[in-house]
Amino acid sequence: MHLYLTKDYVGLSEKTARIIADYIIQKPKSTICLTSGDTPNGVYQAFVQLVKTENVNINDCFFVGLDEWVGMNQHDEGSCGNSVFREFIIPLAIPAEKYHFFNAKATDLKNECIQMDAIIANLGGLDIMLVGIGTNGHVGLNEPKTSWKNYAHISDLEEVTKTVGQKYFKSATILSQGITLGLRYFSEAQLPILIANGEKKAQVIQKAIMEEASEDLPASIIQVTSNAIVVVDEAAAAGLRQ
Repeated sequence: MHLYLTKDYVGLSEKTARIIADYIIQKPKSTICLTSGDTPNGVYQAFVQLVKTENVNINDCFFVGLDEWVGMNQHDEGSCGNSVFREFIIPLAIPAEKYHFFNAKATDLKNECIQMDAIIANLGGLDIMLVGIGTNGHVGLNEPKTSWKNYAHISDLEEVTKTVGQKYFKSATILSQGITLGLRYFSEAQLPILIANGEKKAQVIQKAIMEEASEDLPASIIQVTSNAIVVVDEAAAAGLRQ
């Protein structure tokens, strides 16, 4: 694991975007997993600027979405895919043949998992996997006690995830399950990146880095993933200085 500490969220966003851009420059035909949520938005904005100002060529890249609330897809406001489309896919005008996201409205969710796994396998696996971290230590929608051996799978959401997830919707929304890439993808990615910012993530970052690695805390997989990169700002790193 390699830990990068930045002064603030802007620094975190710029550093992470730079790491991703540098990898793509070295390997233009990269397969990249994109996460949703508040934390990656700044990364995406910084990356879009790098593409435009430094002519980073993403034409040969392929992008996949990390996760989705069951019952939604990228066309639904508040969905995981909608956020990534708004901040990344649309600003970069990425054509439809260059990305794949879960359709969690599908009647056969297991087949959605099979299809996603097949697409990634046919591309030779993930090059970059960008993820955040929940206050309960979840990564994507891999909740505590989820096996690290999983590829794409369906998950039952913890109450804290259901509650925090409400912030993405204008009105109360029932959230019960998610569909997500499993953490086996994180351990197998060429460049697995976990990002966190703000005081609210300080405690869980401390646990993920300093307590014993366990499936009870999904994010602690960073400890046993030698090539993992963790980028945090000073506020999120507060617990590491104790």
